[in-house]
Amino acid sequence: MPELPEVEVYLDALRSRILGQPLEEIRLGSPFLVRTVDPPLSSLVGKRVENLRRLGKRIVIGFEEDLFAVLHLMISGRLHWKPRGAKIQGKIGVAAFDFPEGTLSLTEAGSKKRASLHLVRGEDALASYDPGGLEVLTADLDAFREALVSESHTLKRALTDPRLFSGIGNAWSDEILHRAKLSPFKLTRTLPPEETEALFQACKDVLAEWTDRLRSEAGDRFPEKVSAFHAGMAVHGRFGKPCPVCGTPVQRLVYADSEANYCPTCQTGGRLLADRALSQLLKKDWPKTLEELEAKKRDSTVG
Repeated sequence: MPELPEVEVYLDALRSRILGQPLEEIRLGSPFLVRTVDPPLSSLVGKRVENLRRLGKRIVIGFEEDLFAVLHLMISGRLHWKPRGAKIQGKIGVAAFDFPEGTLSLTEAGSKKRASLHLVRGEDALASYDPGGLEVLTADLDAFREALVSESHTLKRALTDPRLFSGIGNAWSDEILHRAKLSPFKLTRTLPPEETEALFQACKDVLAEWTDRLRSEAGDRFPEKVSAFHAGMAVHGRFGKPCPVCGTPVQRLVYADSEANYCPTCQTGGRLLADRALSQLLKKDWPKTLEELEAKKRDSTVG
């Protein structure tokens, strides 16, 4: 799912292409994209784009007459810039928005169409789509601490809760926690002041550095290959590969529709994490350290 850095880069590319331009035509490839009926989708046709902004992980396109299109790409939604009037792309094509100088195409891989487009009129209506999470890049330490301890969660869950922090998801929470040298399952209300400050600084540094890096990589081109995995990441998507800091193999914990990637040496004092179901299944057989894990792998190979 595109998170804060990726959404910001999308916005950069859109500003240079559609800001001040009229939306000439809308073509739908999937009837499930539009989730509102009033104002109707047709009311955007002919209106000029007046502003673009991010609302959490959502892209907001502001049109004339106080109209807003709120686009949430979810996991598999991606944007593309095509020549004017380009056809909707087969089974993955969801919508096409035609502007004078090109077509903004929306695709979504997979059979589950989760991407959504809401149309609203007025700032008050738009505010209802804001989950309320803190914008870490513009926040101070006190505001960050207040949001962090407002609920008792694991750090992983807190960082990815849009009601607590804006724009941070599964991928960048992994990178932030690795940078801060903190376990993803440490509880928010157990952090001493120095670890809270380290987490706050890691949030700012990782999000700012990667936004700048992705902007530099895109240059003047439209970011056509947006992914949750980037070369140069420390732990996310790097299961089994060496941690760039200490060389320890990165470990992964999969749960529900998400996962946590971490370095045992840098983040958990050498301990391996297990989810509740796996711990109950394996009980005393669950390896607690990398050494125990390697020993079990050797025993399994010999057996």
